[in-house]
Amino acid sequence: MLKRKRWYTRSTQTGSTYRFGDNEINFETLSYRTGAGEFRLTPHEAMVLKYLIDHRGKIVYRKELLEKVWGISSDIETRTVDNFILRFRKYFEPAPEKPIYFRSIRSAGYIFSD
Repeated sequence: MLKRKRWYTRSTQTGSTYRFGDNEINFETLSYRTGAGEFRLTPHEAMVLKYLIDHRGKIVYRKELLEKVWGISSDIETRTVDNFILRFRKYFEPAPEKPIYFRSIRSAGYIFSD
């Protein structure tokens, strides 16, 4: 848990806000703004989002997210990551059923691209 906190703290200090499309995320206040208004992120949502943004354009594997963000062994099967991605699509995608920012890579993970 301490490692994750240090990683997240270092990551947010280098860039507390991030913009893509019509979206703006503030990692210090855990808030985001879209065309529909301003909303709040949970700490875990912010950590997953920051990890995807830091690795944009690259495949981020489910196991990698589980280990880096949650500290869970990669041997555990869970749909947690998939559920977070579904939420991000609802929050940030203009058409969640046709994602452009959070794309799935079958049997591997996800790619974030802005």
